[in-house]
Amino acid sequence: MTEFVRLEVDGGVGTIRLGRPPMNAFNRQVQEELKACAEEAARRADVRAVVVYGGEKVFAAGADIKEMVGLSYADMAPVARRLSACFGALSEVPKPTVAAITGYALGGGMEVALGCDRRVCGDNAKLGQPEILLGIIPGGGGTQRMARLIGPSRAKDLIFTGRMVTAAEALAIGLVDEVVPADDVYATARRWAEQFVDGPAVALAAAKKAIDGGLDVDLRTGLDIEADLFAALFATDDRRTGMESFVANGPGKAQFSGR
Repeated sequence: MTEFVRLEVDGGVGTIRLGRPPMNAFNRQVQEELKACAEEAARRADVRAVVVYGGEKVFAAGADIKEMVGLSYADMAPVARRLSACFGALSEVPKPTVAAITGYALGGGMEVALGCDRRVCGDNAKLGQPEILLGIIPGGGGTQRMARLIGPSRAKDLIFTGRMVTAAEALAIGLVDEVVPADDVYATARRWAEQFVDGPAVALAAAKKAIDGGLDVDLRTGLDIEADLFAALFATDDRRTGMESFVANGPGKAQFSGR
């Protein structure tokens, strides 16, 4: 059982809820609970897509600095990679994931959102990586995922200055994918997730693996990754169902089993 982070499953959508008031600051316990919930969502067959949500007021304002202020290099060096793995845990879920962002998504909170496949935020949201203002850099994937998402120049601007961006600017630079009224954030994110509940789960996982894996290699290697995953799907029930349904009834009518 977890204290501050929980996985709630309803209708095939797993909602990972952050719940450490007032700002959902990520101390070590919250980091580990997030990773545990992401791993549970990954292995549960009744979870077909995932929403991560911090509540109506705030997504997450970052790491718990009070816990970190007294640490030395010798303290941090053995655990830095574990910290990165916890903040990036959503990126390892082989299912569609979406961050539902209200209020602040800063530091580690921003890094959790960056680990998702999609980001929906409220029109009053503020996002950023302010670690430089503490004399450090993002350590939970921010320098890597942000640069891949919005390009190195824009990532450097945000990370070098530590400034927060509004929802409108975040949308304009591609940091988020959709901006909606603050009260509609969770419902909008859930609607996006729900479209995959009855989809071909193995193919969705393969598509995610091909895209994410291809970003880290040259084009030729990426094409090989894609080809191998494409061929492997011909061993699935859903491939047979989808093609037979297309031939008999046209596109978009297949009833997938997720196998």
